[in-house]
Amino acid sequence: MTIYHFIGIKGTGMSALAHILHDEGETVQGSDVKKTFFTDQALFDKGIKVVPFSKDNIHPGLTIIQGNAFGDDHAEVERAQALGLTIYKYHEFLGKWLNQYTSIAVTGAHGKTSTTGLLSHVLKNIEPISYLIGDGTGVGHVDSRYFAFEACEYRRHFLSYEPDYAIMTNIDFDHPDYFSSIDDVFSAFQSMAEQVKKGIIACGDDEYLHKIQAKVPVVYYGFNEDNDFQAKDMRETEAGTMFEVYVRHDFYDTFTIPLFGKHNVLNALAVIALCHYEGFESNQMKHLETYGGVKRRFSEKRVGNQVLIDDYAHHPKEIEATLDSIRRKYPNKKVTAVFQPHTYSRTKMFLQDFADSLMLADHVYLTDIFGSARELVGKLSIENLGNLIDNCHYVTLDNIKTLTKEEADIIVFMGAGDIQSFQTAYEKYLNN
Repeated sequence: MTIYHFIGIKGTGMSALAHILHDEGETVQGSDVKKTFFTDQALFDKGIKVVPFSKDNIHPGLTIIQGNAFGDDHAEVERAQALGLTIYKYHEFLGKWLNQYTSIAVTGAHGKTSTTGLLSHVLKNIEPISYLIGDGTGVGHVDSRYFAFEACEYRRHFLSYEPDYAIMTNIDFDHPDYFSSIDDVFSAFQSMAEQVKKGIIACGDDEYLHKIQAKVPVVYYGFNEDNDFQAKDMRETEAGTMFEVYVRHDFYDTFTIPLFGKHNVLNALAVIALCHYEGFESNQMKHLETYGGVKRRFSEKRVGNQVLIDDYAHHPKEIEATLDSIRRKYPNKKVTAVFQPHTYSRTKMFLQDFADSLMLADHVYLTDIFGSARELVGKLSIENLGNLIDNCHYVTLDNIKTLTKEEADIIVFMGAGDIQSFQTAYEKYLNN
């Protein structure tokens, strides 16, 4: 019996996959940097061994799963190659593993994690399933019929998958360090569509998804009249958002989700369409009402008289969606946005768009740009963004108390780097 060794096990996708293999009876271990991430605790709770990177971790009898952030020049990878061990890239192994299930890939420029979370929550309340969510959550079950998973378009990694179904939430230009244009992004999704085996559930309100060509049926969902599944009469309640669903213009049912914002209704509608296509009843889909959310997507905490929100938004459209959700849930409240840009290439490409979206908040604070493992430095500085935002402020971990300068009912910490450390520091300051 092999031991699976994960190089970069603390990554969200890697840790989720490690959980799945562990749950299904496999022996799992991994290595990573010593820095603590939000994925650490769950790995510790399951007794999954995590050690610092070292070539000495690699020995005969291991099967290596290599995180996408680490190249073939990594010391552990080189050692594994020298020993002749079997090595899989993360997306290669996942593509192989999901073939034993009815697989549902959730993909799109935005909304992948939230939609995968919604879908997994509904299905697991109907029957045993396995699922991998991009917030580091992974659950495996030996009796699974379905496998729901997040499929990322970056570097066309999702082309390692041949899923039975694909939910496509949208197509947008992102990852400018890899994609050259929106047409380049579209070509990746078109290639993905050609690999789907049974059906595609696509947002019909997205102009690019309307151009997708596939050999399998494409079912469209959205707010527009020409969709197969249409959401109507959306309205906020104390419990969340209520909306009616029409299937090819015929009333189907009324649903409530404990979430706010049009993007969340669209995500729920995608889940409803998939479940309907698979023959589930509407009352089974009502598990949407008890959805508790995923990590780092509009995660709320009340500290004193303020509501603090942790959110993964790192693209201008995601910032707009998050702030829209806040305005809908907390109308007439003052909102402060604390934003940490993620990667220099993305910040440079969307500089004005970031400024425009952030100014939807009442006050804006910026941290330094967070570089990725592939892009640690850049010629841009945070001031290049701050200069485009009216009355912008800057914040560091050392002067976190500056966040009290403005009267704010809601403070939202947004970013894909380590923005959580700023919220942690702010909470510590308040508690002291």
